[in-house]
Amino acid sequence: MISETIGEHLKRYHLGERNAVTGRELEAAFRVKSIEIRNMVNTLRREGVPIASRGSGYYYADAAQEVQNTIVQMTNRIVGIHAAIEGLKKSLELFDTGQTRLPLDGGGVEPP
Repeated sequence: MISETIGEHLKRYHLGERNAVTGRELEAAFRVKSIEIRNMVNTLRREGVPIASRGSGYYYADAAQEVQNTIVQMTNRIVGIHAAIEGLKKSLELFDTGQTRLPLDGGGVEPP
């Protein structure tokens, strides 16, 4: 499978942050689209392969701190996405038509 090949490639040629490779370079090397690279990296990470990333690109972590840095970066993205979702929920008030609306969080409708 190509995702395993990318994992092996990163481990062999891009060990540690100092040897990071950009997504574009991986796209060219493996002749796949950027979304495919991201999906393969995600799959490998879910399997426990320590693929880290920073602004410099992807790399196979050679230290626990590199994995921790990637976790912090990903957590910050989650926080940002959550804030954007909350803002979009607030924006729904702009479209209030006076109809009863069920809450998005799965709760029930409050009695009048």
